[in-house]
Amino acid sequence: MSGNRRDEERPGLFGDRRPTESDAPEAPPAPLADRMRPRSWDEILGQRHLTGPDAPLRQLHDRGIPTSLILWGPPGSGKTTLALLLCDVPGVDRESFSAVLSGVKQVREVVARARQRWSREGRRTILFVDEIHRFNRAQQDAFLPHVESGRIVLVGATTENPSFSVIPALLSRCAVYPLSPLEDADLRALGERALADERRGLGDRATEVDEEGWSLLLAHAGRDARRLLSTLEAVVDSTPPDAGGVRRPRAAWIAEVCERPLPPAVGREEHYDLISAMIKSLRGSDPHASLYWLARLLEGGEDPLFLARRLIIFASEDVGLADPAGLHHATAAASAVATVGLPEGRLALAQATLYLALCPKSNRVDRSYRRAAELARESGPLGVPLRIRNAPTALMRRLGYGDGYRSPHEEPDHWIPMSYLPDGIPSEASRIAEPGVQGREKEIWAGHRRRTRGFYEGEEGR
Repeated sequence: MSGNRRDEERPGLFGDRRPTESDAPEAPPAPLADRMRPRSWDEILGQRHLTGPDAPLRQLHDRGIPTSLILWGPPGSGKTTLALLLCDVPGVDRESFSAVLSGVKQVREVVARARQRWSREGRRTILFVDEIHRFNRAQQDAFLPHVESGRIVLVGATTENPSFSVIPALLSRCAVYPLSPLEDADLRALGERALADERRGLGDRATEVDEEGWSLLLAHAGRDARRLLSTLEAVVDSTPPDAGGVRRPRAAWIAEVCERPLPPAVGREEHYDLISAMIKSLRGSDPHASLYWLARLLEGGEDPLFLARRLIIFASEDVGLADPAGLHHATAAASAVATVGLPEGRLALAQATLYLALCPKSNRVDRSYRRAAELARESGPLGVPLRIRNAPTALMRRLGYGDGYRSPHEEPDHWIPMSYLPDGIPSEASRIAEPGVQGREKEIWAGHRRRTRGFYEGEEGR
């Protein structure tokens, strides 16, 4: 007991008095992007196809009709803002959490509370799940019966295509509303609103941004409202006021604040959209667009070895024999990137990209292989003809392995007229490889026909 008394008598952090509520540390100020979040439908900028007076989301809210839905759009397009406004429905309780921070335990707790409200009061629960694509199948399954029964109204937000990230059973019970990236005019209006708002924004720090400064800010934002406001706040905070008390950030300083890598393509769909754009530009022989998309991917943090692998695939799939050197350039670029890494490896990738964009294109290799694979599946496991079987032992040779085989190298033209396909494949199906006429392809096939006298094209029969 004496020990406890000494502890009670020992002066503490607040001296000899008890701490009061005013002694509690103040919460850190919220970021500008959070403070400027629209709190009413009239404050929303952009997404007019969803938020206008006659638009679907506005109508759902105004009529007080809670329904399960998913908001799908890029970062900083207003998903969370719209979700919070939609959840503000009289007579319905709201729960919210982020799939990044929550797990199965939190899901079960929310479901239990929703069930209690329904059974005791007949009240439904609107559940807002941010980053819903982060939930795995089991976690999403936990919502399903309660969404289906109507006890829970699910409002999800995701940057990834729900077709890939939400289980089909849950997706079929939710309306999906795609959001568009914000236009520069809307972003600038939002930034100017933040500079003028003295209560929630930066209006207490008189700031003037010139046209060049706005151009830099908007370009850096990449149509992302949160990114714009975060950058604007950093610029204002780091710019001292002049003699008149006005902050006038110079374009050079804004450019320095903005100088950071492009956001990586973290979303599955965005990742593959950028890759698709690069491959289609290569296929279309557009060197300018091909380099642009390569730079977008590299500067956004894409794995350079992944890009090198894509170039190797393209070299065979879309160039092929039209320019066999394309595959050499692609594999050399992959080797260079693996050897020197970044940033120097970017030049090897750029060189290979330019070569593949500029060289002739042919997909005959790809089409020929697909035809061969289809024939192999349809014909089944036909035996290898005895004449071309391996014959390493005397027993195998006595059984006829290798009988009738002649090495082409023993002939004057290094070729003999012989079929190497299984005997069960009819001659009309045996012409698998498709001749092409692009670039070197035409020359290669013409040489083959001269050497083989057209035997494999059926010009002299079988």
